[in-house]
Amino acid sequence: MPKDAAVEEFARLVRAVKARDGRSYEALGRRLNVSASTLHRYCSGATVPEDFGVVDRLAVLCGADAEQRRALEESWTRADRARRPPAPEPEPEPGPGPGPAQVPEADPGTAPVPEPASGHARVPAPDTAAVPGREPGDGPGATAAGGARPGLPSGGRRRRWGRVGLFGGAAAVVAAVTLGVVLLPGKAREPAAPPPPPLTWTVASHLWANGCGHTYLAERTPPPPPEPADARRWATAAGAVHGGETLVRVSVQGRGASAVVLQGLHVRVVERGAPPAWSAYRMEDGCGGAVTPRRFEVDLDRPRPVARARDGYDASGQEGRTLPAVSFPYAVTAADPEELLVSARTARCDCSWFLELEWSAEGRSGTVRIGDEDGSPFRTSGTEGRPAYGYDSRGRAWITASESGQSG
Repeated sequence: MPKDAAVEEFARLVRAVKARDGRSYEALGRRLNVSASTLHRYCSGATVPEDFGVVDRLAVLCGADAEQRRALEESWTRADRARRPPAPEPEPEPGPGPGPAQVPEADPGTAPVPEPASGHARVPAPDTAAVPGREPGDGPGATAAGGARPGLPSGGRRRRWGRVGLFGGAAAVVAAVTLGVVLLPGKAREPAAPPPPPLTWTVASHLWANGCGHTYLAERTPPPPPEPADARRWATAAGAVHGGETLVRVSVQGRGASAVVLQGLHVRVVERGAPPAWSAYRMEDGCGGAVTPRRFEVDLDRPRPVARARDGYDASGQEGRTLPAVSFPYAVTAADPEELLVSARTARCDCSWFLELEWSAEGRSGTVRIGDEDGSPFRTSGTEGRPAYGYDSRGRAWITASESGQSG
């Protein structure tokens, strides 16, 4: 296959895998620990990755089956070979020069030839061609004219996962027998990755109560309050953390038409400490809304926090109505998602925590760990006893709660 055709075919398969999931380059890149621009270059054919592992993780994340992953790997191998610079021509073996004479090898059955008086003995070169995973030309004693071995890439660049470089000579055979494995030339067999969970989710964690009320803790005086939609960027720039409460919205849906049953929602606190001695900055106070959404309430000050489902309330009509709490088990599909709103509160703890969602579908079950948008744990810190400030929009300055008329 021509060079450009091999690369384009690989890029087409990567684009097809990404299209199965529907998430953006940035969202998938965060899961794979690569930048969005890097992932885009793989899909456009501008770059062929050095290692197949990142593409294989993308395929697993997007729900590709074993046959599709195998075809993707074969295409990557062709594209990698096409992008690799040609191997340099081997240098000719130098002819014999002046020096001590070499002792000819003795024929079988004849008496050994005495070593010359100069003391230069001929040392046989190790048989590197018999070592699994090693090419002729690797290591001392190999000839310069050794060609590429079938099943291994030619040239100087080799796949990191395609060589066994820890053993030499007969030690490789002994190690293989001792460990009970068979070392084959070329790519080492890796265990099959478990299939991905049959559900996907997105997270928003910088929500404000009714779209306006929220408190952050910050070590230094922050900029003026942002619009709610810019809260994450503002808090990151100010080094601020959620004060007293974190509101998290998790949108969950299945990957296909088959139903995925959500069995339960749990809270896992991974770190506790005393709240930092920072001041509390209130975005706005006293705002209200006609609808209180149903939610899960979490008391992070308890030794073992539990997510408790609570009803919501809609007061927008002439007669208010209750919004029933989410009741597990609860089924979702690709066409019928569910939103889970979690309100986690603390007065005395600087808590880092995750959500864990239990699921079952088509004879399988499992638990997915849900963290912040960047994969880190959520963080909520108490504000008890901390100086509190509100923003004076007329004076364009932060002032104490008593000066602003805010209390509590």
